[in-house]
Amino acid sequence: MLKINEIYFSIQGESTKAGLPCVFVRLTYCNLRCKYCDTEYAFYEGKELSLDEIISGVKKFDCKLVEITGGEPLVQSDTINLMQRLCDEGFEVLLETGGSLSIKEIDPRVKIIMDLKCPSSGMLKKNYYKNIDTIKPSDELKFVIGTREDYEWTKEIIQKYNLMKKCIILFSVVFGELEPVILVEWILEDKLDVRFQLQMHKFIWEPTTKGV
Repeated sequence: MLKINEIYFSIQGESTKAGLPCVFVRLTYCNLRCKYCDTEYAFYEGKELSLDEIISGVKKFDCKLVEITGGEPLVQSDTINLMQRLCDEGFEVLLETGGSLSIKEIDPRVKIIMDLKCPSSGMLKKNYYKNIDTIKPSDELKFVIGTREDYEWTKEIIQKYNLMKKCIILFSVVFGELEPVILVEWILEDKLDVRFQLQMHKFIWEPTTKGV
């Protein structure tokens, strides 16, 4: 059983899969309290569902791309089994995780999109850096940047852990806190080989809209 906040069909708003139709399975609970969190409604709200019920809910949308998100989906241990079941059923599975919990037991067929929390998040001390040893070349490591301090810290972490050679690196802005053009100018000035991204869904719909 898993406590599920919502299952919905939309487009993927971030990552290298941005723009593609995707089924989202949002799990309840989170062990982090990022200052810029936009899904606080997922901290506690949800309904207990069996894995069969969840998979049935996903299948009704007739879409093979599925993202497991939250909250923090890895708080609930049965999430590992859900992702394995979805892979076995032929789905392409993405996991959006905050980077504070181990990814070691995740099925290798799952594409992991993992944050490392920057200083302005208020959750810097929660980063579980051992995950860097587990991450695959096909996985994606995301930095959500709200200040110049965040940007400089991110560059240091990339260099310290040689991240450019480990996986795909994503740079995002904290929505409403840092203008996208400023981050883009920093990236170009430093000639960083990273992928800049916007939260596409926040430009298509109102930024606070649920279920998109």
